[in-house]
Amino acid sequence: MTTARRDTYTPETLLSVAVQVFIERGYDGTSMEHLSKAAGISKSSIYHHVTGKEELLRRAVSRALDELFGILDEEHARVGPAAGRLEYVVRRMVEVLMAELPYVTLLLRVRGNTDTERWALERRREFDHRVAALLKAAAAEGDVREDVEVRLATRLVFGMINSIVEWYRPEGPDGRAGAGEREVADAVARLVFGGLRKAS
Repeated sequence: MTTARRDTYTPETLLSVAVQVFIERGYDGTSMEHLSKAAGISKSSIYHHVTGKEELLRRAVSRALDELFGILDEEHARVGPAAGRLEYVVRRMVEVLMAELPYVTLLLRVRGNTDTERWALERRREFDHRVAALLKAAAAEGDVREDVEVRLATRLVFGMINSIVEWYRPEGPDGRAGAGEREVADAVARLVFGGLRKAS
């Protein structure tokens, strides 16, 4: 039975299991034994795919970071007035967070105890700075209210978006389909930009 499962295991399915265990137990509280039990394969089978749990962590947070940074390369994030680009980026951040929920959840929980975690935190800061720069540009273009301090607004926007990992469940609280990516993205955009944009 173990052999059959090992034959069907892939690096991707192993990564998915590892992310769930890291979220449940915390990265520091997870051992290779925990991972092998959760995956239903031996530790040696895991080592066939990766060098250890830190490689699994790096792959997981890289997936989240690559998706987030990918947003900034999309045309609507690069072209046009800063306020429009910022709104596009905020909407896409919500969509990516929901589509990659376990991976982004793990990214938001790293604490900097390992080289991989410190690298991930640095990349997160870089992403945050690039989004903050869009908000500053929107303010410089006169599309953001003057009575809203840009640095504070940036933190509040990220706080709202990042909090989605704490409550959003794709299946909804009662087991039925929950709110969709577009519905949540629309709600966030309305709340953020209804408060930030200058009245026409």
